[in-house]
Amino acid sequence: MPRQGLTSERVSAAAAELADSVGLSRVTVAALARTFGVSDAALYAHVRSRDALIEQVAVRAAAAFADELALAVAGRAGRQALVGFAGAWRAFATSHPGQYAATQLDLPAEVGTNSAGHLRLIELSYATLRGYGLDEPDLTDAMRLVRSTFHGFAALETAGGFGHPRDLDASWSRILDAIHTTLSNWPEERE
Repeated sequence: MPRQGLTSERVSAAAAELADSVGLSRVTVAALARTFGVSDAALYAHVRSRDALIEQVAVRAAAAFADELALAVAGRAGRQALVGFAGAWRAFATSHPGQYAATQLDLPAEVGTNSAGHLRLIELSYATLRGYGLDEPDLTDAMRLVRSTFHGFAALETAGGFGHPRDLDASWSRILDAIHTTLSNWPEERE
């Protein structure tokens, strides 16, 4: 019988918070049970396994991440949309590192294709770049450039990997200028 006060929603929300505070790899059913002051068995009424728990965190995080990106690009196109999108990406990744890590997981197909948040992340990403007049396969190539740049910057920033004294925001601004220039002048595909 489920413990009074525990719900699947509360469990997944607590798991997401735990992921941000201790890291996604350290989220376990046992660690989560300790945060509620209950036995591991009490949580199994709400989650079937650690994998299922991590999948819940990923789905929840993708929805929150997509909401942030949507707010940042609403009514914008081109460079303005790129800057809003980039800022929201960086902010989410650095302020919610565990949840962000969960959004990067390769989920089972039945989870990923049924996650509205994951689908919105894809749609918002491609819509932002369509403002540059890109079509396939250039759109996918450009998305890979943007995603790897934003992900890499956020990962290094979160890990304290930028040791140079240059201001991070100044570097970020220059990177966005460079990406905007690249997207505006996307090269023709070579034969």
